[in-house]
Amino acid sequence: MPRALISVSDKRGVVEFARKLSELGWDVVSTGGTAAALSQGGVTVLPIEQVTGFPEILDGRVKTLHPAVHGGLLARRDVPAHMDALEEHGLTPIDLVAVNLYPFRETVARTDVKLEDAIEQIDIGGPSMLRSAAKNHSHVLPVVDPRDYDRVIDALTSQQIDYSFRRDLAAKVFSHTAGYDAAIAAYLSHDADLFPPVVSLVLERTQELRYGENPYQRAALYSTREGRGVDVMKQLHGKELSFNNLLDIEAASVTVAPWPDRPACVVIKHTTPCGLALGKTTEEAYRRALATDPKSAFGSVVGFNTVVGPETAEAMSSLFVEAVVAPMFQDEALEVFRRKKNLRVVELPLPDKRHAFDYKRVRGGFLVQDRFVYSGDETDWKIATKRKPSTEEMRDLRFGWAAVASVKSNAILLARDEAAIGIGAGQMSRVDSSFIAVHKARDAGQDPKGSVLASDAFFPFADGVEQAAEAGVTAIIQPGGSVRDEEVIAAADAHGMAVVLTGNRQFRH
Repeated sequence: MPRALISVSDKRGVVEFARKLSELGWDVVSTGGTAAALSQGGVTVLPIEQVTGFPEILDGRVKTLHPAVHGGLLARRDVPAHMDALEEHGLTPIDLVAVNLYPFRETVARTDVKLEDAIEQIDIGGPSMLRSAAKNHSHVLPVVDPRDYDRVIDALTSQQIDYSFRRDLAAKVFSHTAGYDAAIAAYLSHDADLFPPVVSLVLERTQELRYGENPYQRAALYSTREGRGVDVMKQLHGKELSFNNLLDIEAASVTVAPWPDRPACVVIKHTTPCGLALGKTTEEAYRRALATDPKSAFGSVVGFNTVVGPETAEAMSSLFVEAVVAPMFQDEALEVFRRKKNLRVVELPLPDKRHAFDYKRVRGGFLVQDRFVYSGDETDWKIATKRKPSTEEMRDLRFGWAAVASVKSNAILLARDEAAIGIGAGQMSRVDSSFIAVHKARDAGQDPKGSVLASDAFFPFADGVEQAAEAGVTAIIQPGGSVRDEEVIAAADAHGMAVVLTGNRQFRH
């Protein structure tokens, strides 16, 4: 009788899997909670202590670390000396292992997790059994993914188990345990003040894409399983997501994150905002964001920071949009969006403020930095001009400083009443970005007179201020730090403008 050892943390489908194995004539060995669940499900189970002749000890920390387990897993059936050794010591071969691991990643994803709780979720016996089985996959079936239960049963039933099938299961095991170990190493190596000497980056393919940025480039989506990103993203409607859609969806979600308590909407084109606004409702925020640059909004991705209702969906119905993303959609809103069969509707949580690394690819390696999170900290802000901003100007300067952080450098954003009215992005010269922001505002029927301006980095010359003053801008927020700050501030004073220096730039390359 072939023998299976089943010990799982994630118990999805395990009772049915064990029942089918038993019906096929397999002997089922199990441990602890899994054995109890299988017994309650009517499966005859051989407890692990009857196999090892030794009880589970240390609160279950030691139960499968035993020669009766690993000898049964590692013995090569095609080596007579191995089989003789099993017989000599009274050990039985184990022909299948179904194991998944303690939920370490899920545990450390909680913001309130304690170190001792995280340590207890480091699985030792599970990875050891999986790796033993995967090493000997020519003779033992290693099953780590509950989604493989049905195909394993089908293969056993039809007796169609070739080497490629076994190798596929083994590869999944080593990928899984590598990711598990990487998560533990990342957690224990984390120090807000230090970069670890080695970064283990394990990615799980979650979706194959039709193509990359261009049709001749192959592409796929991989997840780091951080818990608030693409690993939990849900597509509720529409065509398959493309490479460029995913980039824009991420940009949209990040852009609206600085306003957790206010409805915000962003219109994204090529990963940078072409419209952005706050509102009393998501519908108002959308209409105001669209007004920033209606021409560029065609074929965009629209993002919200809160639940989207049917009124907002109806307001969007006249615009061609590639995708809409929000943390949640009401059912009535989905009904409206589904009128457009190709519109991609995606639920994605907003990014949280926990410390994490950000990676940018270079040939032969990665650049690693702290992930940018807008903090809203005004500790280092100072008013550098003779005139102070009015209450209304200060409100819009705060909005503009949060908004310009998501615009590609060189970035200039004009704002009024907590809405962008003109955006200049990605230019080699900051004065060119200023020119484009003013041009965009006027082209959309927005008068820049009386607006405020946000710049992601300092003005290297006074010409940007002169151009803003000529357009009627009354206040500016920028980091400062140029050797010509005095000239820039003097130009602002000459035009009666107010300038706030934040002390920190917000480049986005």
